Amino acid sequence: MTRPMSEQAVLRLSIAMTFVVAAVGIGFGMASGSASIIFDGIYSLTDAVMTSVALLVSSLITQRLSERRQARLVQRFTMGFWHLEPMVLGLNGILLSGAAVYALVTAVGSLLTGGHPLQFGRAILYATVVLIVAIGMAIHNRHANRSIRSNFVALDVQGWTISAALTGALLAAFVFGWAIQGTALAPLSPYVDPAVLALVCVIVIPLPVPTIRRALADILLITPSDMLAEIDAVARDVVARHGFLDHRAYVARVGRGRQIELYFIVPQGQPPRPLEEWDAIRDQIGEAIGGDITNRWLTIAFTTDPEWAD
Repeated sequence: MTRPMSEQAVLRLSIAMTFVVAAVGIGFGMASGSASIIFDGIYSLTDAVMTSVALLVSSLITQRLSERRQARLVQRFTMGFWHLEPMVLGLNGILLSGAAVYALVTAVGSLLTGGHPLQFGRAILYATVVLIVAIGMAIHNRHANRSIRSNFVALDVQGWTISAALTGALLAAFVFGWAIQGTALAPLSPYVDPAVLALVCVIVIPLPVPTIRRALADILLITPSDMLAEIDAVARDVVARHGFLDHRAYVARVGRGRQIELYFIVPQGQPPRPLEEWDAIRDQIGEAIGGDITNRWLTIAFTTDPEWAD
């Protein structure tokens, strides 16, 4: 039975293939005179660079660096590295949308000045090869992420899917431009490349918006309602079972990490309990909350003064 690929292995493969596609795209774009292919190459290059950063962050979070480097970094990041994940995801989305906005302005300018000639044969060859690669990578990484369940890999799958769709659009446009050569529609051929580039950019610009919105929510520590409801349900059960007065819950999702602080208001005048008993209650609460404990920051406190919990 084949061993499932790790998150880092999937990202490394994706980075290598993306750099190849980017280099081929820029080269073929310059050779064929296609601004849309050059944009596709630059878009892929940007994605490859940000995926490289994502790989580094993933290695930090999963502690796959050397022990010496990890120990040195832990001294500076005592609260963990989860906050880096939404920062990278948000920056990636902003850069990709920004590149698409710039390319759209360029395409509109080219349309207004009469377009430009294009060597459709080379353009069709590029689009065909990249379409096959993009579809293959999207299928491979989506299958791998069924067991990994990584936001980084999910974003990478989205990137390859978008690349496949856009390259398919480029291929259709190039075939159309090649087919009208020598016909009454031949005067339209200089407009094919800037027109398809403008169309691609209009499609691409809003695609990273959900990722950017999610990343901002994580960075700003906005409390997810579903996560708060889950923690509140566990805390209410603990309050009822142990005769506590109330509880306060503070939760946030930061990338793959969950940060949870629970304060329980204990009645005054109760007889003292051994610390082992309080620790046992903490263990019960941790088991009830569940989830991946390696990506969970859980703090549980008991007090008789509600001000300590507010």
